[in-house]
Amino acid sequence: MSKIKKKRLGFVLDMTPLVDITFLLLTFFMFTAKFKSESENQQKVEIKRPKTQADTAKLADKDLVMVKVGVDSVLKDTAWYVSMINEQDITSLRQAMLEAKFPGADDKTVSFKVTDTVWLGKIVQSCRVVNPKASFAIDADKRLRYEWIERAVNEMRKNRATTFNFVTEKRQGL
Repeated sequence: MSKIKKKRLGFVLDMTPLVDITFLLLTFFMFTAKFKSESENQQKVEIKRPKTQADTAKLADKDLVMVKVGVDSVLKDTAWYVSMINEQDITSLRQAMLEAKFPGADDKTVSFKVTDTVWLGKIVQSCRVVNPKASFAIDADKRLRYEWIERAVNEMRKNRATTFNFVTEKRQGL
């Protein structure tokens, strides 16, 4: 005959030792795990950067074309302001811009305010014709978006003015 099983009245499982064992195992694996070293973490691609040093030379006192990028405080619009340093170059550039019918050019214009890249390219080209030895310098407000500088550099590149300086402030304490 079959045995009659006793009916269980209740089943109680104490979870405290189970939780203790779980945390002991967790801490054991955390302490024995080996993490990747710094060299294993780095990418396998090697980038060789050119070595440069800061140019502490000052801008030329003559034969210089200054392209300033700034915000007009009255109209609140961004524009390029192109000017030359030599008095002879200024008069020659002024004459060339009057012949090209540059808007806003007159007999007393010293700095040309340019708002589009077509005129910027024409002025850069005229500066190179007026003084082929002239070097270019870009002076920009640090609050401007980079696109304004990029567009100026692209126009200078199109007109073969590929050597130029960026005007910056010297850091204090260096």
